[in-house]
Amino acid sequence: MRLQGWWRARGVAPVGLVLGAAGVLAFRPVDPEGAVQVGLAAAAAVAALLAAGAAMLALARRPGGRGIVTLARLGAAVAGLALALLLYPGLSRGLAGLLDRPEAVARTVIALGPHGRDVRLSGPLARGSADRLAALLAAHPGVTRLHLTSEGGLVDEGEALGALVAAHGLTTYVPDYCVSACTLVFLHGRDRIAGTQARLGFHAPYETGVFGEVFEMDSAAERRIYLATGVAPDFVDEALRVRATEIWIPPLGRLRAAGAVTAVVGTEALPDSTLDDDPTLAGARAAVLRAVPPMRPVADVAPSLLDAVAAAYLAAYRQGRSEAHGLDLIRRESARGIAPVLAGAPDAVVIDLGRLVLAALTALPPDDEACAALVREVDLAGAEEVLSRRGLSGDGTARTLVERALAGRSNAALAPPHPRRRGIASPTRHLGCGRLRDALAAALDRPGAAALRALLFPGIRPPRALEATALPPE
Repeated sequence: MRLQGWWRARGVAPVGLVLGAAGVLAFRPVDPEGAVQVGLAAAAAVAALLAAGAAMLALARRPGGRGIVTLARLGAAVAGLALALLLYPGLSRGLAGLLDRPEAVARTVIALGPHGRDVRLSGPLARGSADRLAALLAAHPGVTRLHLTSEGGLVDEGEALGALVAAHGLTTYVPDYCVSACTLVFLHGRDRIAGTQARLGFHAPYETGVFGEVFEMDSAAERRIYLATGVAPDFVDEALRVRATEIWIPPLGRLRAAGAVTAVVGTEALPDSTLDDDPTLAGARAAVLRAVPPMRPVADVAPSLLDAVAAAYLAAYRQGRSEAHGLDLIRRESARGIAPVLAGAPDAVVIDLGRLVLAALTALPPDDEACAALVREVDLAGAEEVLSRRGLSGDGTARTLVERALAGRSNAALAPPHPRRRGIASPTRHLGCGRLRDALAAALDRPGAAALRALLFPGIRPPRALEATALPPE
């Protein structure tokens, strides 16, 4: 027994030490991605534990070995903890890589834009993203611009995508946000364009473990890439000093001064990218509801109204129209759909509507062209936006008006406005902002809401279901 225990202590322990050292050497300097390295680390840990157990068993059976065993246990515990600290980060990252969920790839949209002149990349930079972009560029050599809307992802994919952008001389454009590894792609653009509301986010590189742990990595490679794209060194230093668990979003002025962005454009300059992540009717519906919240209660009663607006917007997106054009279309068509609901609302609702529009007109400069649209189209979303920007009204006022107009009514016979049908021209269409305010104020001073209805809804009759319940019998 003594011979067997001694052999275990002398034979298994060296094996454990050798495997443990191999695991440390394999995992400390590199990022584990393969099953061989993960298995090596696991084997090293198990062998080290077995070796320590065998050694303590052998020592316990020797005369006077009890004290030695106590010290051995303490030493084994310290050694085991040190080994775990050395091996765990690499083992955890390796397992995370092996268990990488394939659905992340499916959530990355890489698609050809309208007319084949740009590519839209939306979603995380998952494994295989660079290969997909390479195939698309090979099939469509006329592509000159890459639209980016991404929260980041794998650093190596970001580097590979950036190399493709540089090799093809593509312009990069961020309409909304490009964060973390996405910036490695953006900064390789021949021209680097940002929208007026765009956000670029930077931080030090990191990798996640199997349980979501964050392990900060060496940033030397990212530093070289950033500097090679011509970004100012002090900007690079500041960006890579940001902890991996935080994010730095510099203002556009700082980005331009550092050379990270070469141009800033408005929403009217380039094709719309709002639906890049979901270019379907469902995606268009969601975009309409985000842009015009008062449409939600109408859509709950008459989904066909929402579908009509969404279909028109989706068609404009597929035609490559600008974001500004798409937003104008959404608001205009939504206002046309909402108008019959408001036209048949009780007097109290129409009066509150008139007050909302008048408050928005009063907040606008006298020469603002939006005045006429607010009245002519009864643009609830536009009126609420004007007031919200000036802190004069809380969000949701317009939606509340629509909900009040629909209160107590179900299955209203609402239908989308006929595309060829034109309503009676508004008597306010030639009035300036000042005269529009005077006309609205005069209508509000009159008893009831008849004057307001005639001013805001000329020629519009409410839907039958609303007419039957909201208006007194004739």
